Amino acid sequence: MSKIILVTGASTGIGAATAISLAKENQIIIHYNSSHKEAEKIAERVSARGGFPHLMQADLASKQGCEAVAQFIKEKWGRLDILVNNVGGLIKQHNASEITWEFLEKLFHLNTFSTMYLSSLCIPLLQRGNKSSVVNISSAIIRGGGTVGPIYAAAKGAIDVFTRSLAKELAPLIRVNAVAPGVIQTPFHEGVTPDTKMQEVIAMTPLKKIGEPEDIANVVAILVANEFMTGETIDVNGGIYMR
Repeated sequence: MSKIILVTGASTGIGAATAISLAKENQIIIHYNSSHKEAEKIAERVSARGGFPHLMQADLASKQGCEAVAQFIKEKWGRLDILVNNVGGLIKQHNASEITWEFLEKLFHLNTFSTMYLSSLCIPLLQRGNKSSVVNISSAIIRGGGTVGPIYAAAKGAIDVFTRSLAKELAPLIRVNAVAPGVIQTPFHEGVTPDTKMQEVIAMTPLKKIGEPEDIANVVAILVANEFMTGETIDVNGGIYMR
């Protein structure tokens, strides 16, 4: 049975790799905000993998954007099988002494409110889905904190706790898990992470390399497929954080 799958932030990076990975014989909703050309390219790759792409533009950092996406799915299918909450970003490096109220709002809207509100809106759709599950994209920064982004770390930490809470609330009908990526080679780092910092990370990582978007997409696929996992956050970081 073809699944209805929503991947947010799916025009580039982890979201794009995830949409392609889950494409075969499925209806893939490729959400994007401003990267229309990139989203079209991912749609072509989804089609090449045997999937059926649907582009959906919305600003998920806004209440209206989240509602528009949920309404689109409700009107077209009336159900949702898989929700991958991938949208997010660092915006800029920052430290605690630089925090402004406006920056707090902007960063939490993008990384936290988007996932929480969209998940809430999608619950009725997921309840009508087939073996429904939610996968949230967190970050390795939740394990050790981050001096280059304490508010980003806190925003992703909230997603980690939200994942466990939602898993308990929605069980046994809907499973909820998360992935905490380490440093991945994506546009996320453009303009905010200098090359020297990337080299430092590689040196500190036991596997001595930066991850690829497919490394995360593969784990998302496992979480979607494994029906005896819920409330888990899986670390995929090359060994830089071990528990």
